[in-house]
Amino acid sequence: MPELSLLIPARNEMFLAKTIEDALKHIEADTEIIAVMDGQWAKPVVPQNDRVNLIYVPEPVGHRAATNLACKLSKAKYIMKVDAHCSFDQGFDKKMLDNMQDDWTMVPVMRNLHAFDWVCEAGHRRYQGPSGPCKECGKPTTRDIKWIGKTNPQSTSYRFDKNMKFQYFSSYKKKQKGDLVETLSLQGSCFMTTRKKFWELDLCEERFGGWGQQGTEVACKTWLSGGRVIVNKKTWYGHMFRTQGGDFGFPYSPSGRTLSKARKLSIELFKEGKWDKATRPIQWLIDRFAPVPDWG
Repeated sequence: MPELSLLIPARNEMFLAKTIEDALKHIEADTEIIAVMDGQWAKPVVPQNDRVNLIYVPEPVGHRAATNLACKLSKAKYIMKVDAHCSFDQGFDKKMLDNMQDDWTMVPVMRNLHAFDWVCEAGHRRYQGPSGPCKECGKPTTRDIKWIGKTNPQSTSYRFDKNMKFQYFSSYKKKQKGDLVETLSLQGSCFMTTRKKFWELDLCEERFGGWGQQGTEVACKTWLSGGRVIVNKKTWYGHMFRTQGGDFGFPYSPSGRTLSKARKLSIELFKEGKWDKATRPIQWLIDRFAPVPDWG
């Protein structure tokens, strides 16, 4: 029985196979991979491997539901949800497991993944983004895979504002000392917990919708139920940000109404104190991290 399951929900993902290849290359523990192809087969095809379990869902169910489906197939003590466009440090799984406690949610340091460049026949190079002709000479471009976890920035501190919207928390980063450091919130593209806690706290609650508010939800449920959210600075993962639209936009395409609904639910459950599993009020969390000026 594996010790850790990587859960990878995937839709509109050009790099699912590359993400799985990279994870297999760098795992050192007894780790398996469970990937859910949410409404689409993987292109390129993911090669068969004894450590990899692929599930195809004909009709898309959404990011959270796909993650939950993957977790239902896990028998491991620990699970790590990971986006389908990530790279990994050598031995990232062992470094996480060696430092994990069962009431924690833990994440590695997050690096930005430089996945590819667009290159034309004249040699002009454009950093990853939407496809299209060369902006310098107008000639067609092809994708040149780089797959580099950039060493700057290295994100370790996150928060949310009074509207429960994700923010980076640079002022608190300066206070983080040591290899295992606390963070108020999460980015959402990667987190590790026990499988038992994943289900007890409903960390991919489908009422939030198919996509969005993942980091806020996971962090609040961990902290407010009595746990801790920890960044393990001994290891890292690289995450590719798809924010430029076109064929380089978000893999899931939530409407503004969908995101507003998810944020409203965060306010109701956590800020207004209606989450029934909470043993701490949100004011305890705000006092602990003092995320001013938003909460000052």
